[in-house]
Amino acid sequence: MRFDIITVLPGLLESPFAHSILQRAQQKGLAEIHVHNLRDYAANKHKSVDDYPYGGGSGMVMQIAPFAACIEQLQSERTYDEVIYMSPDGQTLNQSTANALALKGNLLILCGHYKGIDQRIREIFVTKEISIGDYVVSGGELPAAILVDAVIRLIPGVLSDETSALSDSFQGELLDAPVYTRPANWRGHQVPDVLLSGNEAAIAHWRYEQALARTQERRPDLLDE
Repeated sequence: MRFDIITVLPGLLESPFAHSILQRAQQKGLAEIHVHNLRDYAANKHKSVDDYPYGGGSGMVMQIAPFAACIEQLQSERTYDEVIYMSPDGQTLNQSTANALALKGNLLILCGHYKGIDQRIREIFVTKEISIGDYVVSGGELPAAILVDAVIRLIPGVLSDETSALSDSFQGELLDAPVYTRPANWRGHQVPDVLLSGNEAAIAHWRYEQALARTQERRPDLLDE
């Protein structure tokens, strides 16, 4: 997969993509992540990409021209399956969305900043808007990193144990069951006997029951859905 990310703060994205699973995915050639500095597409000498909002009000709005120039340049080089704008009023990111995006080839992600981006960019170019939750952060960079992480780990070959992603929370519309490792007994706190039994059917049943109970307790809305 290829991810192109447009941002005014490219340095903010250097660390998330340079470590752990995301770094290995790129080293294996399973994913490409390209970060583009929006200021490179500004036509003014100060490389500014924002201006005051029409109609007044607080904050600054990211201008249409730099975004359009960058998007059109990238679209002239390849076809994108989705042009995604990270926005607090977008569709809430969930595992189903990550699963669907993991089947795509090229994704273009727009990171807003300040008060947001000119609405015309959203109407003309954006095909999907995604939020990471009902709260506001300083820009779209960290949400974009979260989205890329959630998608890349689903690409076959990225995780050393591919079945791990299939058993994550939310994959079966349930939260994950509790997990344990050595030692079996730590200061009197014992790992459940069933996990030590070697009985795969009993273990699978226990994990399902635990996942169901945890979901009922913590996220009953998932069961309603």
